[in-house]
Amino acid sequence: KDPLSIGGKPRKSLRDLLPACWEAHIKYHNCYIYDRGIIPGMPYRVVEGELKPVGLDLEGGEEVKALFSNEAEEVKEALNQWLPLLLYPAPDIRRVALDIEVYSPMPDRVPDPREAEYEVICLAFSGSDGLRKVLMLRREGVEEGKDWPEGVEIEFYGDERKMLAEAFKQISSYPVLLTFNGDGFDLRYLCHRARRLGFRKEEIPILLTKDAALLPVGVHVDLYRFFHNKSVQVYAFGNRYREVTLDAIAEALIGYTKIPLSKSVSELSYSELASYCFRDADIVLKLTSFQDDLLMKLLLLFMRLSKLSLEDVSRLGISGWIKNMLYFEHRRRGYLIPRPEDIVGAKGQAVTRALIKGKKYLGAIVLEPKPGVYFNVLVLDFTSLYPSIVKTRNLSYEVINCPHEECKSNVIPGTSHWVCLKRKGLTSLVIGLLRDIRAYWFKPKSKDKSLPPGIRGWYGVVDRSLKVILNASYGVMGAESFPLYCPPVAESTTAVGRYIITKTIEKAQELGMKVIYGDTDSIFVYEPSTDQVEKLVDWSEDELKVDLDVDKKYRYVAFPSLKKNYVGVLEDGTVDIKGMIGKKRNTPDFLKEAFSEMIKLLSHVGSQGDFEEAKKAVRDIVQECYSKLKSKKYSLDELAFRVMLSKPVKGYVKTTPQHVKAAKLLMSHGREVKAGDIIAFVKTKDSLGVKPIQLARIDEIDVDKYVGHIRTTFEQVLEALGVNFDEVLGVKKLEWFF
Repeated sequence: KDPLSIGGKPRKSLRDLLPACWEAHIKYHNCYIYDRGIIPGMPYRVVEGELKPVGLDLEGGEEVKALFSNEAEEVKEALNQWLPLLLYPAPDIRRVALDIEVYSPMPDRVPDPREAEYEVICLAFSGSDGLRKVLMLRREGVEEGKDWPEGVEIEFYGDERKMLAEAFKQISSYPVLLTFNGDGFDLRYLCHRARRLGFRKEEIPILLTKDAALLPVGVHVDLYRFFHNKSVQVYAFGNRYREVTLDAIAEALIGYTKIPLSKSVSELSYSELASYCFRDADIVLKLTSFQDDLLMKLLLLFMRLSKLSLEDVSRLGISGWIKNMLYFEHRRRGYLIPRPEDIVGAKGQAVTRALIKGKKYLGAIVLEPKPGVYFNVLVLDFTSLYPSIVKTRNLSYEVINCPHEECKSNVIPGTSHWVCLKRKGLTSLVIGLLRDIRAYWFKPKSKDKSLPPGIRGWYGVVDRSLKVILNASYGVMGAESFPLYCPPVAESTTAVGRYIITKTIEKAQELGMKVIYGDTDSIFVYEPSTDQVEKLVDWSEDELKVDLDVDKKYRYVAFPSLKKNYVGVLEDGTVDIKGMIGKKRNTPDFLKEAFSEMIKLLSHVGSQGDFEEAKKAVRDIVQECYSKLKSKKYSLDELAFRVMLSKPVKGYVKTTPQHVKAAKLLMSHGREVKAGDIIAFVKTKDSLGVKPIQLARIDEIDVDKYVGHIRTTFEQVLEALGVNFDEVLGVKKLEWFF
């Protein structure tokens, strides 16, 4: 009779009477998409109040279908459902990028968007339709300046409220608004600031949730959230950017950077402020328009593949994409979506024992490397190895360890699990089909120069988007946190992977190839001949039914004795350090500069002689870091760690991070400290262990702690180069004396 009777009463509600419920965790808007069979990112017309798909004339459709003519009917049916999503080109979406600047009384304070106590002094818009506009607040004592941004319309306002009202009009006039960290700052600040200035709720075109800023009309895409997606970073953009900052991403992808500042935003002249703010907005727009709107096309394809809205697909991780994709396929077939406990209860746990602590089953194989430096090294990689295994072995939670006696002979090598021979598993069908569509059509056609550039370019985008989904699929489905996680499926996949790579190494050695390393789905081969590579590739396709491709060609690779640890330089000079996360933003400047110098040295190596010289130079860099540190020749500024206070100091209750300890010291000396402040601190020898640079002296520095940071920065690389870190620092080992 009322909502409380379902689950809101202490007892005797419907929830208490039912033993369990299914699909209650799925958000309503996603359920609506499943039930109506709507494909986000595809064209529809509204006919008499109903959404009707637009009839599509798809070029290449019949040719693709011909490639699958010998497949089972259910595969052909699935192909008919998926193919239009991949062949239909992405429309051009009108969009505008926004960046704001806020006054701050202190140069190292980032204004708190929740408080929004300081005035917005500049808003910049850069639109795909040619809009180039900056709104600025008139303030006393600010110089006009002279170098204004070219071709940009500048509007001045004496009233901040009127300026924000105009900004809200601009925001509401576009279907898509782009920001970089708009969820965390720009839109959140504008919303709270507008409330503070007396705007009514309906006058503010921004809806705030706990971790997002949405629009009642239009869609807000926060590129910071999208670029933060590890699968996008690695598979869509080839790890070209390391740090998720606007400057780092823009420099890596479009060769366009922020305007460097020598003073705070609040101290800039009007022309400097307009140029700085507009450049940021323009960078955000350019990130969606470079390479013929690559990023927008990727987003549209990810929507179609995952069946998620643009808001969701640009914010969720790859696990959320794949989960939603499979949920949609369950509902399409009328399947009940099981709970994790249902799957484990029906299919059981893993039977192999993990070698790595914390893992539930035996993982991929990693060869012991052959230590040394090798020039002319080829990396051969199995194209979508795990998706291929999922397809060829019919791996899916509902068909593994099936109840049919006649299927129990279909055992997965290296396990006691068997797979059904009577029906195709859903995961195997979907992942296998996407893998084949990519391998048989989109990947080769994206390189076919006989095709018109527009079609070839679109095929290239489809190839990238499928690569993201496929390469991430096993990592997602093999994780315990994934809702459709099935231990027997996960360990069966890795078991077959181990079998494939072991057999490939044996065959490579039989062909006379020198395999110096192998990891999960690839092998490193030293100076192979073209004939050897071709024979191994053909054998893999014929015997293992898995495609083997040349993935990378290293000018040289240096291996230590440790697994998963090497330094290599590609033919274009790119330095590839296995396991390197990249320079963290809060790393002290002296380490950042030394690390950059080392990377530059390694990238110029072209011969064994060059390598020995570079090795000596890297030793010198590390020794210089150490000696300057010991002799106190670095300034406090060069040694400082810089970390932002994400909340007020009193909000840190459970733990007190080092930058918060330093902030408390500042407060005890009468300094005002607020959320958003950048706290610069050094590590000291006293009981607290840290001091803000404003209160520290160079003789208080804890040298040992900084040596630890030098070690974590360089030791991994030195080991790969065959250099002992302690030896570089002059530390004698006990065995040297005997």
